[in-house]
Amino acid sequence: MSEPVIRVALAGNPNSGKTSLFNVLTGSRRNVGNYPGVTVEKKGGRFTHNGKDYEIADLPGTYSLTSYSPEERIARREILGGGFDVAVVVVDSTNLRRNLYLLTQVMLAEANIILCLNMSDEAQKSGQMLDLKQMEALLGLPIVETVGNRGIGVDVLKDTIENALANPAKGERLVLGERLDLVVDQLAEMIVDDGEGARPPRWLAVKLLENDSLSKQWIRKRLPEISEDLIITAQNRAFEIEEETALDISTYIADRHYGYVNGLLKEVVLQEAREDSRRLSDQIDAIVCNRFFGPFFFMLSMYMLFYLTFSVGDYPMGWIEAGFEWLGGLVSGFWPEGSDSPLRSLIVDGIIGGVGGVIVFLPNIALLFLGLAFLEDSGYMARAAFLVDRVMHKFGLHGKSFIPMMTGFGCTIPGIMATRTLENERDRLTTMMVLPLMSCGARLPIWMLLIPAFFPEHWRAPMLFFIYIFGIVLAAILAKVLRITVLRGEETPFVMELPPYRMPTFKAMMSKMGERSWLYIRKAGTIILAISIVLWAISSYPKLDQSPIDAKIASGKIQVIDQQLPENLSEQERDAALEQIIGKAKESAAKGVEVLTVNEVEQRKLTEDLDYSVAGRIGSFLEPVLSPMGFDVRISTALLGAFAAKEVFVAQMGIVFSLGEVDEESETLRDKLAKAYNPAVALSLMIFLLVATPCMATVAVTKRESGSWKWAMLQLCGLTVLAWIISTIVYQVGVLFL
Repeated sequence: MSEPVIRVALAGNPNSGKTSLFNVLTGSRRNVGNYPGVTVEKKGGRFTHNGKDYEIADLPGTYSLTSYSPEERIARREILGGGFDVAVVVVDSTNLRRNLYLLTQVMLAEANIILCLNMSDEAQKSGQMLDLKQMEALLGLPIVETVGNRGIGVDVLKDTIENALANPAKGERLVLGERLDLVVDQLAEMIVDDGEGARPPRWLAVKLLENDSLSKQWIRKRLPEISEDLIITAQNRAFEIEEETALDISTYIADRHYGYVNGLLKEVVLQEAREDSRRLSDQIDAIVCNRFFGPFFFMLSMYMLFYLTFSVGDYPMGWIEAGFEWLGGLVSGFWPEGSDSPLRSLIVDGIIGGVGGVIVFLPNIALLFLGLAFLEDSGYMARAAFLVDRVMHKFGLHGKSFIPMMTGFGCTIPGIMATRTLENERDRLTTMMVLPLMSCGARLPIWMLLIPAFFPEHWRAPMLFFIYIFGIVLAAILAKVLRITVLRGEETPFVMELPPYRMPTFKAMMSKMGERSWLYIRKAGTIILAISIVLWAISSYPKLDQSPIDAKIASGKIQVIDQQLPENLSEQERDAALEQIIGKAKESAAKGVEVLTVNEVEQRKLTEDLDYSVAGRIGSFLEPVLSPMGFDVRISTALLGAFAAKEVFVAQMGIVFSLGEVDEESETLRDKLAKAYNPAVALSLMIFLLVATPCMATVAVTKRESGSWKWAMLQLCGLTVLAWIISTIVYQVGVLFL
C-alpha cells in the first residue's frame, strides 16, 4: 500500500519570493486555478523527496491572517483548516521586522511551522548578520535560509520538511505580554472542542477579543451552549484593556505581536543591515517616482509593454493564422473541390476556424505575461501602480488596474488575464467588467470601414479619437457605478510596498508566462471551441432545398455572364470578347433581365443561405428590437458574427451586401453602406459595437478569470443593454439634425 501524500503550505507576504520558491520546488509539476467562488489564484504542485510524495500549495500572498480581503480569508482558512502537514512561512530576509508579523499569527494558529528566510543573499550583501541557532531556540522552530530564484537552499528545505513530520513545531513560544496572555489563557480555558476541525483555543480567544465576525460565527455554530457567554466575556475583557491602555483592542494586539518580533530581533541580529543598502533603489525612485519625470517613465514603460505585446506579437500571430489556413486547406483537400459536406464544414469552418480564432491570440498573451513578469519581478510594477492610483481611485479603480486596461486597447483577452496582478477581488472584478469598453484592435477594422464611409476627411481623425475617448470615459463612469452597487463594500486602502529593484531571472519570467499561456489554451479554448461549433451550426443550418437565384436563372429572369477569358487570347481578341459580353449584357438588360457575373451569383447564394439559416432568422427576429438604433436585418445578421470576433463584422457586411470577400478598405462596401444608411446610423452602430456584446473569447475568459458565469453574463447582458440605450438615444437625436 502506497504512503499518503504529504501536504505542505507555502505562506508569506507579497514580494517575499514565495512563488519563486514554489516554482523551484515543483518544477513542471504544478497547476493553476482559482479558489472556489473567488478570483484569487490557486497554485498547487508536487515534488518527490527521498521516495516520498509531497503536495504543495502556494497560498495567496498576505500580510496577516485577518479577514479584510479574499487573500487573507483564504490563507487563514487554509492554515486553520488543518489539511496541511507542514506550513512553510516564507519571509523576506531583508525586511524581517514586517515579514515576521505573519509568522506570529501562524504560530498562534498552532500549525506545524518551518521558517524560511528567503533572499538571504541580499540580506547578507547588505551587511545583515543573524544568530540562527539563537533564533531557532527562541522561536522553537526550524529555520532554513534560501535564495528561491536561484534554487539555493531548496534541498535543505526539503530535508527540513521531511524532519518536521516526525518533530512538529507548533510555535508554543509565542509571548504576547503578561496582560494579554493572561486574558487569552482565561478565554482559551472556556473553549472546549476536541472534535474534528476544531480551532486552536488561543487563536479563537485573540480573534474574539478583536470582535472578529468570522470567529463569532464559527463559535455560535460549533459551541452554541457557551457561545454567547464566551463572546460577551471577550468583549468585556477587550473593553477593560482599551480602558487601561487608551488603545483600540486591535491596535493593542498588533502592538503585542510586533513587540514580540522586535524583542526577538534584538536577541538574534548580530549586525544590522547598512543604512545605504537600499541606496540604489532610492536613487532610481527619485527619478521614476518623481512628480514630473515619473509619468514620463511610466508612459515609456507602458508603451514598451504595449509594443512588445502587439507589435512584436504580430509576426507569430501571422504565422499561426497562416498555419491554420494551411491546415484548413489540407483538411478540405480530403473532399472533392466545391464539396458542401457538412462534416468538412464542421471541421474546417467550425473546429479549425474556432480554435484558430483563439490560438491566434496566444503570442499576445505570452508576450504580455512575459512583460508583466519583468515589471513585477523587477519591482517597477509597484511604482507604476503608485503613480496612477490617485486618479484611478476616484473612479473606484485600483492603481494596478491601469495596465490591464491599457492592454485592453490591443486585445481584451490578455487585458482580462492581466487583472491577476490585482490582489483585491473587488478591484479585479471591477476592472474585468469594464475592460471591454477599451476599443481593442479587433474593432479597428470596423472603425476603418465606417468612418471613411460616413464622415468627410477632416472629421475622420476626430471621430476615431472620439470613439476611443468615449470608451475610456464610459468605463470610468461604469466602474464608479459598480463600486457603489453590485461591487459595493469597504474600499481596501492602497498601501503599496515598494520592494528594492531586482534583476528578474529568465527562468522565473518564463515560468509565469508558460503557466498562464497554457491556462488560456486549456481552459478558455475548450469553452470557445464549443461556442464556435454552435455559431457554425446556426450560421449553416437549415439548408435551402433550392436556391431562389437558381430558380430565377432557370426561368430566364437572371442571365449569368462569365467574365473569365482564356489566357492565350491576344489583346485584340480579348477586347472583342469583352465587347461581345458587354453587348449581350446590354441586350438582356433592355429586356428587363437582370445580368449578374458568376461571382455575383455565388455571393447572392451565400446571402440567401445566411438569411435562411438560424442566424439569419435570429437577425430578422432581432430587427424590431434593434430598429430603434437604426439597424435593419442586414446589420442585425452581421452582429451575430461580431459575437464570434469583432473583426468578423466587416466580412459579414460584405456577405449581406453580396460583395463576397471584403476588408475594411473596400470602397465598394463603403459606397453601399453610405447609400443604405445615414451618419446617425453609423455613429449609433460604432457605439453599439464598442459597448455591446463582448466577443465570445472575452465572455469565456471572463468566466474563467471570475470563476463564475454570473459575472460573465452580467458583463455580456449588462453592456449590451447599456449599448442599446446609448445607441438608441444617439440615433434618435441624430436623425433630428439630418
